[in-house]
Amino acid sequence: MTKNKEALTMVETTLQNMRKGGIWDHIGFGFHRYSTDKNWLLPHFEKMLYDQAMISMAYLEAFQITGKEEYGRTVREIYTYVLRDMTSPEGGFYSAEDADSEGEEGKFYLWTTDEVQSILGKEEGEKFNPLLNIRSEGNFRDEASSQKTARNIPHFITPLEDVDLGFMEKHRKTLFEVREERIHPLKDDKILTDWNGLMIASLAKGSVALNSPEYYNAAKKGADFILKNLRLKDGRLLKRYRQGKAGLQAHLDDYVFVIWGLLELYEAGFEEVYLQEALSLSTILVNNFWDEADGGFFLGSKNAEKLIARAKTGYDGAIPSGNSIAVSILHRLARITGDMKWAGKANTILNIFSSDIERSPRGFSAMLLGFLFESDSPKEIVIVGDSDQNESKIFLDAVTRHYEPNKVIIFKDVSNKKSILNSIAPWTESQTTLDGKTTAYICENFACKLPTNNLSTTLKLIAN
Repeated sequence: MTKNKEALTMVETTLQNMRKGGIWDHIGFGFHRYSTDKNWLLPHFEKMLYDQAMISMAYLEAFQITGKEEYGRTVREIYTYVLRDMTSPEGGFYSAEDADSEGEEGKFYLWTTDEVQSILGKEEGEKFNPLLNIRSEGNFRDEASSQKTARNIPHFITPLEDVDLGFMEKHRKTLFEVREERIHPLKDDKILTDWNGLMIASLAKGSVALNSPEYYNAAKKGADFILKNLRLKDGRLLKRYRQGKAGLQAHLDDYVFVIWGLLELYEAGFEEVYLQEALSLSTILVNNFWDEADGGFFLGSKNAEKLIARAKTGYDGAIPSGNSIAVSILHRLARITGDMKWAGKANTILNIFSSDIERSPRGFSAMLLGFLFESDSPKEIVIVGDSDQNESKIFLDAVTRHYEPNKVIIFKDVSNKKSILNSIAPWTESQTTLDGKTTAYICENFACKLPTNNLSTTLKLIAN
């Protein structure tokens, strides 16, 4: 972390205005696809799973850095939307909801002052309408004529800290229940492997930062769905699933985003199976997508339909590129396993895209985060303890919730007689508890400080 206050102010200003604007669904939660104006008022009303995943992670990190509940509340509300409207009974996550209903974009989301007053009552409606800038003349213009339509996109003008949240929530629920009776936009119920990986990563991170078993279980169920339903017998992934049928060969993003989700899931619950699956998929990724001649990952597998040229890109679009996120996950795998072959591949990716990064660094922000992970003294944290003891749970909770992006966390559970951790991370084999108590090893480049049983000492060593 740079602790650059100006950078943090830029981030907070953006996040606060996004949450206030019409790009946010103030009645049913979740973010629309993008805003068409500089004030975040008029969205393209479609809702995408990948936006919920990526945006929730941004608010989550803002919450961890600042401790401001407004960011944590936004994350919880995004998850409320995803778990309510975008999650299949089996645990996979749907792709999107359309912008249109009844042949008209945004109709599902718009309100008139009379509608609100008829639902809430005249007195309460007159209080509520100004809160979300719902006016008699409307703030939504007809696309063809640009004339105001008397319909409104709910959004805040006043600062969120000045809003009576109890009043807002009471009436929001009432309007939501009425809105549920409207004709809904069409839901795209495909389950896409790559976007599911992003959502699993977010929910796993959220389960830690927000101390929520519900979010962990949702991430776990999503991961289990992918591993069960979107894989061939040889372990390779498939790309999409709908109505019981999976198909299409997976691309680079599918592998990389699922591996990201599995690594976050491991560090959220320390179930070794997810770390093992991440390593297995990473091996398949390298064997099938790595460019042996020049380095970096191709978008398509070597087993895919033969093309004149195999594409390779690192540029981040609406979601990060596969090569960008690969840099981060490969560095993390190196720090977890002690096998620096993973880091070597990450550095090769950085080298082959270095001239592109110099020309347009903003287009490679995710790749630069992977670079910063490795260049800013990353720590390997090993906690040795008994998962059945409350002391270990307290240690793990404190360490995982401590915001330090450049770290990996490994838990050696002495009560797990079937643990495979020593084979995955052999460099941790000699690390044991001191005096039978939960013990922390804080390491850099696998050189560890003296082990400690003291939690406050552990957190200081992580922060330094």
